[in-house]
Amino acid sequence: MTTENSLQAQLADDQLDRLETLLDDPALADAMRLDEIQGYLCAALSGPQAIAEDDWLADVLGSEDALASEAGREAAQLLRAFASALEAELAAGEPPVLLLYAKEDDENGPSDYLPWCQAYLAGVDAAEDDWFEFLGEKEDEESDDDEEQSEEISYLDERLFPLMVLTGEAEGAAREHGEDWPEGEEREQIASDCEDDLPQAVTDIYRFWLAKRGTQTIRRDEPKVGRNDPCPCGSGKKFKQCCGAEL
Repeated sequence: MTTENSLQAQLADDQLDRLETLLDDPALADAMRLDEIQGYLCAALSGPQAIAEDDWLADVLGSEDALASEAGREAAQLLRAFASALEAELAAGEPPVLLLYAKEDDENGPSDYLPWCQAYLAGVDAAEDDWFEFLGEKEDEESDDDEEQSEEISYLDERLFPLMVLTGEAEGAAREHGEDWPEGEEREQIASDCEDDLPQAVTDIYRFWLAKRGTQTIRRDEPKVGRNDPCPCGSGKKFKQCCGAEL
């Protein structure tokens, strides 16, 4: 895994090593890898509101039962420090040094951006408030500004573009609509540019939402169901494990 000093200035090497060891504990069999955790948290800490700590801990470690295990409790302490250090970097406008594993477990091979980006997009999907829907609803209807709204949506689309490219979603969408997608060297150059831009992009997204918080709210006809609340359908399951899993 590649790391540098910015995050480690607040989280020591031995703590990261211990966290990585804990994530391999049998009690945490469904836990994310360290690269996925960083990607997920970059999104979970962003958005109209950050995902609640108890929720992202359970998601990262695989379940609430895993969180309650001895390994899970120790990992949770380290994860809180990890998230705090990461958020401090993002809030300061310092692009994080991405924690990436090499492709196909080849230590000398190229870094694998796919798991990191997929985990980030999973964090976007896990948010209680849809990012783009939030931008479409103003607190004061009389102050609606369609041009400003369009610019915000375009900006968010632009900053999410590196993730769309590196997960293949941008290419898939283009081909689905009958559009051409670059091939050969041009395709490789686009991917390389997106890899270079990714840390700054996720930092910009975090700071975008940080500026938005407190200036805009979502109106709901009914109270929002929390992801860990009982599902209103009456199944007895948690919302995120029932109807919420379909959203």
